[in-house]
Amino acid sequence: MHSNHLLLEEPIRMASILEPSKSSFFPAMTKIVGTLGPKSRSVDTISGCLKTGMSVARFDFSWGEPEYHQETLENLKIAVKSTKKLCAVMLDTVGPELQVVNKVEKSIALLADSTVIMTPYQGQEASSDVLPINFDGLAKAVKIGDTIFVGHYLFTGSETTSVWLEVESIKGDDVVCKIKNSATLAGSMFTLHVCQVRIEMPTLSEKDKEVISTWGVKNKIDFLSLSYTRHAEDVREAREFLSKLGDLSQTQIFAKIENIEGLTHFDEILQEADGIILSRGNLGIDLPPEKVFLFQKAAVYKCNMAGKPAVVTRVVDSMTDNLRPTRAEATDVANAVLDGSDAILLGAETLRGLYPVETISIVGKICAEAEKVFNQDMYFKKTVKYVGEPMTHLESIASSAVRAAIKVKASVIICFTSSGRAARLIAKYRPTMPVLSVVIPRLKTNQLRWSFSGAFEARQSLIVRGLFPMLADPRHPAESTSSTNESVLKVALDHGKSSGVIKSHDRVVVCQKVGDASVVKIIELED
Repeated sequence: MHSNHLLLEEPIRMASILEPSKSSFFPAMTKIVGTLGPKSRSVDTISGCLKTGMSVARFDFSWGEPEYHQETLENLKIAVKSTKKLCAVMLDTVGPELQVVNKVEKSIALLADSTVIMTPYQGQEASSDVLPINFDGLAKAVKIGDTIFVGHYLFTGSETTSVWLEVESIKGDDVVCKIKNSATLAGSMFTLHVCQVRIEMPTLSEKDKEVISTWGVKNKIDFLSLSYTRHAEDVREAREFLSKLGDLSQTQIFAKIENIEGLTHFDEILQEADGIILSRGNLGIDLPPEKVFLFQKAAVYKCNMAGKPAVVTRVVDSMTDNLRPTRAEATDVANAVLDGSDAILLGAETLRGLYPVETISIVGKICAEAEKVFNQDMYFKKTVKYVGEPMTHLESIASSAVRAAIKVKASVIICFTSSGRAARLIAKYRPTMPVLSVVIPRLKTNQLRWSFSGAFEARQSLIVRGLFPMLADPRHPAESTSSTNESVLKVALDHGKSSGVIKSHDRVVVCQKVGDASVVKIIELED
């Protein structure tokens, strides 16, 4: 995977760009989160998504009933069994999302320079003159001159399905707006975003809590995507709520940064959250266009240095209706990888897009190409410098394993772990080869019954760049005598060989615990 590693800083022979890419077992080191919905919920389509590289399935609860999402999830389970591809589950909350309610679902034509009234009275029918919304405090939150965006799919500047409005006057609970561009709104629900204005609604709504404590608990969700995270306290409250829900105490919380408030408190949110989702749709509206890239690069860098996954959204919008991304989108995906993103999140592209499988395939191919020119050497030095000295024991072992693997040109790093922390630390240094994380289950009890941990830890590494999990037999403890470790190592090596990552005469770096000591060893394979 790393033998044909190029660097953009060095001269590349132009003809070499045209050489076809070699296929590998792992389509790309960068992970792909796919949102499942109307166009991507059949077993066949989900199987196609898994085969082309989706490793996390996102369920967006801002639309659809729990029963509908349950049917989709049952299909995902069937697809996982038939394709033998692991997939984690992410529940995306609604949060304080403002919505226009269009109960009759007829199209609404809005003409530039005319006016439209936003009203909290949801009994009214949505029309070209009146848009009922799900929030009764809008009149108090906005002032004359404020900008409001409305769309089935937030405004990107190139589509006619979104509209931007300017607040002209406030009459009681109603807000009168001037329409700035002609557009047609279609569907039952459109998102509404008020630029740089705080909306006084809880980050975790009562509806969210109900969905998490029923659907989430039943399905043991791996990730909670916390929409509109604005403060570290939002994450702490969500964590406390999950801690009371049995298995969900292990669920990882990914803070979704969607507005200026979240951006302002980014550092404290990053400390509390398990990962970050850069929601560029909403952020792209709150921020001036020329500042979007700056936030992305700064946020991804901070996540990288903290060793927490950074997920970038809204990359190939045009593939919702087209088989190919635009040139700008293709470059955008590659730049997200070069910036250091762990995963690319596809929303409408897979949820209601016409080409979910093709979209995942193309995004995966772009990621794989970008990874070939990722400057790992510079990244490694930068990370080591940031961590500083003295390093913690685990950090030292992780960075040493990566340095050794690169020096001996190992084909894979195998890491034995029970919590997944050691493997994530290795991945933090972005080795050029895959990291096979062998999760050793631990026996635990709640005084009523015994159970094994490990499945959560294995699935949660499916969002980390370069990390590929494998659940080991629980009879092999992570810290043990060399003999049992040898047998589980053989299983891991066999897995690597069968998947084509490891070949005879390859070198493999193994990171494991023996007694109280952590050991990094280099193995050269025979025929």
